[in-house]
Order: sequence, then C-alpha cells, then structure tokens
Amino acid sequence: MATLLLLSTFLSYADIKNVTTENITIAGSCSQCKEGIEAAAFEKNISKANWDKETKVAAVTYDSKKTSLDAILKKIALAGYDNQSYLAPDDAYAKLEECCRYERASKNEVVAQKKMSGHEHGATSMETAAKAGSADADPLKPVLDAYYAVKDALVSSDGNATSAKATSLVKALKAVKMDELGSEQHMVWMKVMKDLNFDAEHIEETKDLGHQRDHFSSLSENMYKLIKSAKPSQAVYYQHCPMAKEGKGANWLSQVSTIKNPYYGAQMLNCGKTTETLK
Repeated sequence: MATLLLLSTFLSYADIKNVTTENITIAGSCSQCKEGIEAAAFEKNISKANWDKETKVAAVTYDSKKTSLDAILKKIALAGYDNQSYLAPDDAYAKLEECCRYERASKNEVVAQKKMSGHEHGATSMETAAKAGSADADPLKPVLDAYYAVKDALVSSDGNATSAKATSLVKALKAVKMDELGSEQHMVWMKVMKDLNFDAEHIEETKDLGHQRDHFSSLSENMYKLIKSAKPSQAVYYQHCPMAKEGKGANWLSQVSTIKNPYYGAQMLNCGKTTETLK
C-alpha cells in the first residue's frame, strides 16, 4: 500500500518540470473551499496545489521556470481565498458559497502569520497590488509595441516583414509576467493568452497576407480586451474597417489616430474610423 501511495504521488507531479513545492497557509472552511483553491492553483503541466481543510495549509507545487508562487497566490486570492501574500477582493469573497465564508483575518494578522512562516514580504490586498502595478511601467507595453509593428507591416502589405514582426510578438507574449499585472488585467490575460499566442504564431508561420490578416483580426479583438482591462500608458485608438472580412468588418488597435488600414494597405489606406480611444 505504501509503495502504491508513493508511486501515485510521483505520477501526480511527473508532468511538472523544474519542481518547487512550498507549504502556504490559505484561508478556507470546507471541502468546497478545497475544490476552489485547488482549481485556482491548477495549470496543466505548470502548477497544482493540495489544500488540507484541517490545517489550512496547501502544498503548492509548480514549475519555477514557467510561473511563480506569487502568481499562483494571486490567482487563489482572485478566486476568493485570503492567503499569505494576498487578501481576496471583497467582491470575490462575497461570491463564495455560504459554507465557504471563512472568518477573515485582518491584514496585520496575515502579515504576522506570513513572517512566522519565514516569508519576508507582507500580505497585500488585490486592490493595493493593482494600484502598485499601475504606478510602475506597463508590463504589457512590449506586447503592444510588438503588435503595432505587425500592424504597420500589414499596412505596408509586406508578408515577409509581417512574419518577422510576429516573431517578436510571440516572444513578447511569452515574456509576460503574470504577477506584474493588475487584478482585472490578470483575469483577462488568463482568458485570452492562448488565443493571442495561437494567432501570433500563425501570422509568424506564413508569408501569405490573406492568412495573416485573417489571424490579425481575431488577434486584435483579444488585444482590445486585454488593453481595455487596464489604462494603457499611452492613448490607444480602436479602429474599424467596414469592408474587411467580406463586408463583415474588422477592427485593429493603433498608436496614432490617423487611419492606416492594415486589412487593405495602399488599396484602401484611409478606409475606416476610430470607434474608441483607450487611455
């Protein structure tokens, strides 16, 4: 029996490389909390947690080259559970089922608990973390700049240049550090990151302008959601071409208000209008 248990434990973590495991106190009260905490921590082949209802301690295991403990604890807090690094937003806590309404500690109590556990920095509310993030350099600026480069190459109707610029966009997307994003932007990022990578990689893999523009359309929709979720460091113009996609219309983001159409280039360079300014 002991051998089977050991083998089971090994197999459950074999899919995670560069394994780091840390024991972290996370607030909760029932088996449903366990499900919520572990679901928030889980990312296939990257991270998982095993939370104990009695001790309130979770063994958090993760690939240290692909994520960080801080990023995982932020996701857990956004799901409604106070922990040693972040206090859950009030609205996230309020959405928990009645049986999950654990008694919340004050921020000072959580900080003291964290120091006792050997971690150096104190707990932070998600609202405070979001404000702190906005005061620093925009963590998504490299992504937006790389996106603009792809857009400008499409305006020039240069398939080779578009592919090359998409390579930089793919790298910028993979370099995003989730723990530097504000709370709302983090949630949007988790929803759109796979689609952003999918479209950027397809634009990179082809020199065909038609195929590139098809993927640029869906790429732009998800970029809009991401940039709109937090104030960008500079104004972003959301623009629309009614003729693209066989008359269905398509959008894009631009760093300038002047219309330069990436779906037709010189053929209809000024076709379109600005529908929204994000700032």
